[in-house]
Amino acid sequence: MEELLKFVNDVTKNIREESGKKKRLAFLDLLLEYSDEYEALSDEDIREEVDTFMFAGHDTTAAAINWTLYLLGKHHEIQDKVYEEIESIFGNSEREASSSDLREMKYLDCCIKESLRLFPSVPGYGRELNEDAIIDDYVIPKGTSTFIFAYQLHRDPEVFPDPETYKPERFFPENYSNRSPYAYIPFSAGPRNCIGQKFALMEEKVILSTFLRKYRVESTRTVEDLKVAGTQGL
Repeated sequence: MEELLKFVNDVTKNIREESGKKKRLAFLDLLLEYSDEYEALSDEDIREEVDTFMFAGHDTTAAAINWTLYLLGKHHEIQDKVYEEIESIFGNSEREASSSDLREMKYLDCCIKESLRLFPSVPGYGRELNEDAIIDDYVIPKGTSTFIFAYQLHRDPEVFPDPETYKPERFFPENYSNRSPYAYIPFSAGPRNCIGQKFALMEEKVILSTFLRKYRVESTRTVEDLKVAGTQGL
């Protein structure tokens, strides 16, 4: 861990020294620019933000990859479609996936999202209301601490018919265009949604596509057999 912290500190120092040379700002550049302009963030604050972005998503991303592999191992016909898509992109090439390759992995993207629907890496979120909320004529007053259970929300049969079935097609554009953006929230939603969600999805596609190019997965145990342990939400 000391090596990781030293690495982040060194990168922060180098980017601060090179300030003004880049035209396109990365996440760390924006933090440094904000700090310089408003004197609101110390170097330690900035390092902690970068640590959160880079390292806090390791367990959640790993869980998403594990569940996607598990579900593909349970549904070989879906796994075959993923392999066909990957093969159409790479053919016999051993090259690493590029950003344009990742954009072409549309079916794999749907498979990951459907895995996150069934088994969100963070199953729930705690929030404090900053204004009154009205749900079915019931007023929840400002300042109330609430908990949003994404795991159950994603199993609403009115939104996701046959909710326990793994169906990546739910995330085809024609099937979700009329769905509320708040019906599916594996990364939370609103101003406090997950800052690393795009990074996480890219990382998952890189790892899964690399693995599935060489290996076929078969899952032999039921979900009940796995004895899944819950984790706290963020």
